[in-house]
Amino acid sequence: MAPPTLADVIFPEQANHNFSRILGDLKRSNLSVSNRLRSICRDAAFVDDVATALGHLPLVANERCGSWYIDPARKAASAYFKSTDGHTGQWKFSTRRLNLHLLALIGDAGGCIIVDSTRRGKRMPDALSKTVPIWCAVLNRALFPSPAGAASHHDHHALVTPPNVVSASEASQISALLPQFAASFAALAIDPAPLRRQLRHRPLRPFWITPEDDDNHLALAAAGVARVARELDCLPVVCCTASRRVAGPGAEIGEGGGYVQGAADDTENWALGLTPAVFWRHREALLGAQESELPALIAELVAGEKEERARAAGEGVGWEVKRVAAPGVFVGTLAGRGKVLAEGGACVVALVSGTTERSEWVKGPAHLEVGLGKHKAASRQLRDALPLICEFVLRYLRRPQTGENRVVVLCESGRDLSVGVALAIYCWCFDDAGNVRSDSDRVTFTKTSIRVRLGHIVTALPEANPSRATLQSVNSFLMDWRK
Repeated sequence: MAPPTLADVIFPEQANHNFSRILGDLKRSNLSVSNRLRSICRDAAFVDDVATALGHLPLVANERCGSWYIDPARKAASAYFKSTDGHTGQWKFSTRRLNLHLLALIGDAGGCIIVDSTRRGKRMPDALSKTVPIWCAVLNRALFPSPAGAASHHDHHALVTPPNVVSASEASQISALLPQFAASFAALAIDPAPLRRQLRHRPLRPFWITPEDDDNHLALAAAGVARVARELDCLPVVCCTASRRVAGPGAEIGEGGGYVQGAADDTENWALGLTPAVFWRHREALLGAQESELPALIAELVAGEKEERARAAGEGVGWEVKRVAAPGVFVGTLAGRGKVLAEGGACVVALVSGTTERSEWVKGPAHLEVGLGKHKAASRQLRDALPLICEFVLRYLRRPQTGENRVVVLCESGRDLSVGVALAIYCWCFDDAGNVRSDSDRVTFTKTSIRVRLGHIVTALPEANPSRATLQSVNSFLMDWRK
C-alpha cells in the first residue's frame, strides 16, 4: 500500500471552510433561545439555593441581567452597578447611579444578595468583583469617618476584592483612587446621618459566591459570611454570580444539555422582546415549546402583556408620579397623562416617542407635548428642546396661583428622558432654596452643581436611570446657556 501523500494528510481548503461553517452552526445552535431559557432556569435554581443558605437574605437584581435569575416573588429590589465602572483602568464610583435605596433594605434585613452574571467566560462579572466593592468602600468612608486619632472604622475603609479574581496590583491601583471617589460623593452634599441610621450604624462588606460553591461548599461559604460579618460587626453585601463558568471559546458546545453561561446577557440580540417578568409568568409554556414554536409564542405573550399594561393604564391601575425634587417636580410614565391632566393643578410635560414639529408642542397653558423620537435619537434631540421646555415651565411657575407649584414630567419609561428633563427644570427654574428664579437671577451652572441636583433626584427616585446621552444633553444645555 502506497504511503499517504501530503494532500491526503492535510485537509483541502474547501474542507477547512466546511469545518468553520459546521462549528459556527453548532455554536449558533447551542445559543438558541430554548437553550438560553433552560440555562436561565438552571442558574435561577442556584440563586434560590444561595438565598436559602444565607438565611433568606433579600435578593437584589443587578439590572439588566440579574432580574432573569430571580423569581419576581422573591425579588426585593433592583440595583444599577455597571461592569464598565470596574473595567481595568476605568474604575469609577458612579454619582449617577448611587444605589442608596439599598441601604434601608440592607439595614433592615442584615444584608442582601446582589445577583448578576456574565457571558464572557469569567468567574464573575466586573460589576460584582470591583464595582460593588468600590461602592462599599466609598460609602463606608463617607458614612463612618474615623474620629481624629482613632481607627474604629479604618478596616472598613479599605477596598475588599475577591483575591482569586482581582490581582493585588489592580486592587492597589483602585485603592489609590478611593479618596477621590469619596470626595466626589461628599460633593453631592447628601446628609449622611439618615443613611447611617438606615444601616443601623454598621459598615458594609462585600462577599462573593459563585456556582463553584455548590452543595457542601455553599453551606461552608454561607457559614463563612455569617462568621466574618459577626466578627467585624458589618453588614454583608453578598455578590452572587448566577452562571457557572464555561472555560474557553466554544466550550458550551460540549456541555451536556446545551448550557449557556450568562444566558440572559445581551437580550436585544436573542430575546425577541421577551422580558424577565413575561418569562417568569409564562415559564412553563416557554420551556415546553419547541425551538421552532418559540418566536410565535414569545410574540403572542409579549403582545398580551402590552395589551394588559395598556388596559391597566387606562383604568389608572398601578400608576403614580413620584416627587423627585423638593420644589414640586414629579416624574412618571406616559400611562398616567390623562389622569394628571384631568386632576389639573400641574404643569405637564409629556415626552412622546413620535417626532413632531416644535410648533405643535404647546397643547395648552399648562400642557406641553414634546415629540423627540425614541431611544438615543431622543436623548440627542433633547439638547435643542430643553430651552423651550424650561422657559415654558418657568412661565407657568411665575403665574399667580394658590397652593403648591407642581411640575409633572412624563416619558415612556419614567426613568430616562423624564429624569433628564426634571433635572434641567430643577436647575433652571429653582434656586438652591427651592424658590422659583426671577429674571434678575444670574446663574452659571457647573458639572458639580448639576451633579448635586442629580444626586437629590436619584436618591428620591432609585429606579431613575438616565442614559449618558440624556445627561450629556442636559449638561450641554445648562452649561452653554447663561441666566
